[in-house]
Amino acid sequence: MSEHHIVTPATYLKVLIALAVLMVLTIAAAEVHFGEPFNLMIALAIAVTKAVLIVLFFMHVKYSSHLTWVFVGAGFFWFIIMVALTTADYLSRGWHSPFTG
Repeated sequence: MSEHHIVTPATYLKVLIALAVLMVLTIAAAEVHFGEPFNLMIALAIAVTKAVLIVLFFMHVKYSSHLTWVFVGAGFFWFIIMVALTTADYLSRGWHSPFTG
């Protein structure tokens, strides 16, 4: 029988505060213009940080087995592949646009 790690309410409160701060940073970053590539990079960095906090603490991956870590890592790796392919498709559309004269 495996032991389950008990997460204290204080830990959940700290994560909640961190997520609230990151939400305020997201709103603040949306109001400030940092330049074309930087707005996207800042937004993605904040979003990935929030996702990692949620996966680690609220989904209890931090205290899970190594096999769980492998599958979570594979999921993130697959997500990066999908984002890269979607970005490549989006960036290449301007070259052959049927709507330009």
